[in-house]
Amino acid sequence: MKVENCDFNFLKQLTDTTQGNLSIQLKKLKECGYISIDKSFEKNYPKTNCKITKAGIKAFKDHFENLKDYQNLNLKQKS
Repeated sequence: MKVENCDFNFLKQLTDTTQGNLSIQLKKLKECGYISIDKSFEKNYPKTNCKITKAGIKAFKDHFENLKDYQNLNLKQKS
């Protein structure tokens, strides 16, 4: 995993999504305990910073491994 901590605007650009959709998804990830959200002000502008938690890292790794297993299963069935 390359990025463990980033701000809202970076995520918005990276995902090419709307502010509203991203806010909802981040709220869901926070409710699951996968990320923490820190809100502050920088030069009188609100700044939202997101950080993946240990539970989030584990969930991401587990999900990625499941995807690899699924892909390998499909490749074996095609052989």
